[in-house]
Amino acid sequence: MRVEFVEKSNGPERLVCDAEIIFDEEGPLAGMKLIGLSLWRAAEGQIFVTFPARSFGTGAERKFWDFLRPVNGNGPEVSRAVKGWIIDAYRARMAA
Repeated sequence: MRVEFVEKSNGPERLVCDAEIIFDEEGPLAGMKLIGLSLWRAAEGQIFVTFPARSFGTGAERKFWDFLRPVNGNGPEVSRAVKGWIIDAYRARMAA
């Protein structure tokens, strides 16, 4: 499994790039990719990752439900680890 980055020339101001997780190992997902991930630059300069999500809520309150979720209800640290892996791969690419 690896991550690839897709540059966007006409995206929103703080969009750094889009990302895709490529499944090139054996198994049922081999040859597939997960799209819809994005890297953004916060006002303070740090980079963060968003997963594909669905918004829900009523009135003025909006929350988001990420489509990529931990299997056994493990806390947010699992998602943070994946996001960290993506950011590390992006930084390695930029350093090369």
